[in-house]
Amino acid sequence: QSTVCEKIMELLGQKEVDHRQRQVLILSQDSFYKVLTAEQKAKALKGQYNFDHPDAFDNDLMHTTLKNIVEGKTVEVPTYDFVTHSRLAETTVVYPADVVLFEGILVFYNQDIRDMFHLRLFVDTDSDVRLSRRVLRDMKRGRDLEQILTQYTTFVKPAFEEFCLPTKKYADVIIPRGVDNMVAINLIVQHIQDILNGDICKWQRGAMNGHGRTYKRPFPEQTESSSVLAAGKRSHLESSSRPH
Repeated sequence: QSTVCEKIMELLGQKEVDHRQRQVLILSQDSFYKVLTAEQKAKALKGQYNFDHPDAFDNDLMHTTLKNIVEGKTVEVPTYDFVTHSRLAETTVVYPADVVLFEGILVFYNQDIRDMFHLRLFVDTDSDVRLSRRVLRDMKRGRDLEQILTQYTTFVKPAFEEFCLPTKKYADVIIPRGVDNMVAINLIVQHIQDILNGDICKWQRGAMNGHGRTYKRPFPEQTESSSVLAAGKRSHLESSSRPH
């Protein structure tokens, strides 16, 4: 969840740091929604477009952007308007960082992108909590309750069960209860601090997975969306949020 990433940034003291100087930054999969055709946009405005399907994302642009981040390059990330369902002309400049938290609902779905992450986190949140947060968020975006609930039952819940939940098997760490699980979050924060302090000088997934590692350890406790530690200049984290 994006709330988990925000809490991590807060505990690391990175939220108040100028974005050009941050050692840790958050990048969202939501920024990489595809540009919709006129027909698709008309459906989206009626709540009839499936934003939770893997095909809703521009995976090529996502992969290229992450690759450039891994190489320590400054990149321009698209800006998406969730009210009009449009990719804006303005972009967000992302400067190199030591750790990048990449969050989204389907960050584990594409293998080429999934393999870029050094540590994969799956945030497990109760379905009632997910729904209530979604209702509050979408109402702030000007959508009526009936449309929100119809979209949830038609697209969101089925897509979660078909595409998001199965990717839980790729997680290295499962965090039950999301942002309420401060034990798990503090452990992740300490791990990032070790990276920033140079205590972990070489952090490569290949070295770990080369010995057939299949170890998965849930933090103290229950299921929602995926959360990940992604790849960037040196190390990157990823997480997950529910977009539309």
